[in-house]
Amino acid sequence: MENKYVGITMGDPAGIGPEIALKSIAGYPEFQHNTIIYGSYEVLNYYHHLLKIKLPMVEIKEPKEYQTGKINVISVLPLTMQDFAIGEVSAIAGNAAYRYIEKAIHDALAEKIAIVVTAPLNKEALHKGGHNYDGHTEIFATLTKTEKYTMMLWSEKLSVVHVSTHCALREACNRVKKARVLDCIKLAEGAMQKLGIQKPRIAVAGLNPHSGEAGIFGTEEIEEVTPAIETALAEGIDVEGPVSPDTVFLKAYQGKYDIVVAMYHDQGHIPMKVLAFDSGVNVTLGLPIIRTSVDHGTAFDIAGQGIANEESMYHALSLGLKFLKTV
Repeated sequence: MENKYVGITMGDPAGIGPEIALKSIAGYPEFQHNTIIYGSYEVLNYYHHLLKIKLPMVEIKEPKEYQTGKINVISVLPLTMQDFAIGEVSAIAGNAAYRYIEKAIHDALAEKIAIVVTAPLNKEALHKGGHNYDGHTEIFATLTKTEKYTMMLWSEKLSVVHVSTHCALREACNRVKKARVLDCIKLAEGAMQKLGIQKPRIAVAGLNPHSGEAGIFGTEEIEEVTPAIETALAEGIDVEGPVSPDTVFLKAYQGKYDIVVAMYHDQGHIPMKVLAFDSGVNVTLGLPIIRTSVDHGTAFDIAGQGIANEESMYHALSLGLKFLKTV
C-alpha cells in the first residue's frame, strides 16, 4: 500500500475519544507524519483549545491532502458542542460515532488509509442513534463483509481471543461450538505470527469450572472444545487444552502460553483489565483491513476535564503500525 496513513475514529463525542485522539498525536512525534482523525472538526477544535495544544490543526477532505507536522482532521459530520452534552448518552453522539467509523472503513477498503484505530463509543448511544450493533467488532465485520472474525485483547503481559463477546452469558454458552473454537484458534495463531512469533503456543480455556471435570460440571469441553483442539493439533498448530479457566491466564502470564482462547467476554476481559488496563489493545482479527482500538470505554465521568489517559491509544497506534509491517 502506497499511502500508509493511519485513521483514528474520534469515538463518541460526549466521551474522552476527542481528547485522547488529540493527545496521542500532539504528544508523540512518531504519529505526526501519517495520522488522521475522522471526527467533527468543531468538537476537536474545542478540545484543541481546552488542552492548550500547540501543534496546529487543519481540516482536510482526503488523506492525500495530508499536511505533515499538523493534526489532520477529516470532518465527517458538522457537529458542534451545542449539539450534545459532555458525559451524557445521546442519539446524536451515537450516530456521529458510527458515521466516523463508517467513513474510516470506507477509506481503508479503498486503500486511502492503511489502519483504522478506534476511540471508544457508547453502545447505548449507538443504539439510540439507530445503529443496532453490539459494538465496534460487529460494525467492522458487517461493513467489511467478514464472516470469520474475533476480538483479540493484546498486551505485553497477556493476549486473549474470544469465542464470543457481547451477548448474554446463557447465549455465550450456546456459542461454544467446535467450528467456532477452531476458527478462533486459527485466528489466534495467525495474529501471533504477524507479531513475530512463528510457532505460537496457544492455550484454549475451558468453559466450565475445572474444564468440566470429565463431564461432571458440564459436557461442552468433551463435545465441542476438545474436538476443535484435536483438529487444530492434526493441522500442526501448537495448542493445548481445554485448560482450567481458573489457572490458564496465570500460566499465560507466567510465559507458558503466547495467547489464550477464552470462551466468553468476561472470561478474557477480566484478567486482561487487571493486568493491562491502560496498556491493553483491542484488535479485530480476520478483517481485510487492520483495526486496533483502545481497550476502555468512553469514561463519561471524566469527559471534558482534560485528564483522560491516552496510553491505551498510544499502544493501539503502535500495534497497528506493527501489524502494518507484515502486510
